[in-house]
Amino acid sequence: MITDMRTLCATRLHGREDQWLTDRYRSVKADVAIVVVETDDGVTGIGEACSYGNPLQIADWVRWYRPSLIGRDLDDFSIVPRPTGTALEHAVGSAHDFAVAGIDCALWDARGRLAGKPVAQLLEPSASVSDVDVYASGGVRYDWHDEPRTLVEDVLGYVDAGYRTVKFRLGTAWHWDNVTPARFLALFDGVREAVGDRAGLAVDANSRLSRAEARELAEGLAERGALWLEEPLAKDDIEGYASLTQSVDLKISGGESFTTIEQFRPWIDRGCFDIVQPDAGVCGISEVMRIGRIADSAGLSLIPHSWHNGVMLMANAHAVAALPNASMVEECMVQGPLRWDIVQDGSRVKDGTVSVLESPGLGVEIIGDLVDRYPYVEGHYSVEVYR
Repeated sequence: MITDMRTLCATRLHGREDQWLTDRYRSVKADVAIVVVETDDGVTGIGEACSYGNPLQIADWVRWYRPSLIGRDLDDFSIVPRPTGTALEHAVGSAHDFAVAGIDCALWDARGRLAGKPVAQLLEPSASVSDVDVYASGGVRYDWHDEPRTLVEDVLGYVDAGYRTVKFRLGTAWHWDNVTPARFLALFDGVREAVGDRAGLAVDANSRLSRAEARELAEGLAERGALWLEEPLAKDDIEGYASLTQSVDLKISGGESFTTIEQFRPWIDRGCFDIVQPDAGVCGISEVMRIGRIADSAGLSLIPHSWHNGVMLMANAHAVAALPNASMVEECMVQGPLRWDIVQDGSRVKDGTVSVLESPGLGVEIIGDLVDRYPYVEGHYSVEVYR
């Protein structure tokens, strides 16, 4: 029976070396919002909510849901709130859906701990994938105005650390320095030359391209053997995605901001994605599983978005291990020490993989002094840069 539910909010201000700059935004801090569920069995479950929804607003929603969950049984799935699907439309919707995601992940963690089983095996009893591949997600520190080839150094660092797949972004705002798809592809060639065949490469466009730019870039990346191109177009351009995905020989991915299966369904039906990218910290483990199953029935792959800290990575990794059409999970490489400092014993990623079947629940414990070590600092995680 659930006896309490609360949220731990924490922040680490970025030093200059940890700040990242992509498009027109520079990060100034890393946040974390951890939902904690306690039970009368002495079991505590944890779940990381996407902190882009504002940690304090997330905590407000968790407090709002608390009375409806206290006294209820962990196995009563009717108590689990659903995301609304309004996260794309306004900040309040984001905070609500991210809070719901954190609650859902914490409940799954508590169920696993109580049953003495990893969450992956609760989601799919036949799950046998013990080690999930993890790809390094970064490439957000290079500036087209000043040494763009620092991207090559970043990617090489990830490959040297054992990651076999690396994803990077488009760099600072292209119009600042008259960057074109052709110029980006030349930089991609430099990365490929440095890395050789040691790792696969993918590109995240962060919804920044016009339809013409997206097509030129996708065709160039296809010729160069890229693994996929993520979110090249505006998040609401369903027609553009359908046309692009069905006309280029490169996998197109998207959906990281969607919080419900209902949002994904028309995009799947229209053939907009080859790879769907829900995030347990955005929509919850339960919704990732629903989305994964419908994607599988449509012949699509699932590679979850996971752009925050270690608890979120673990939640997404358990979903990957439980789904037949999922192959790897994203690790955000630019959160600084907060990424794994929040859990006891540090990083679970070894040589580009993470084990999900060794421990019950999600397999991680929050450090006892989290909010003392990293007191929460209000304000947005990034600032806009003007040139």
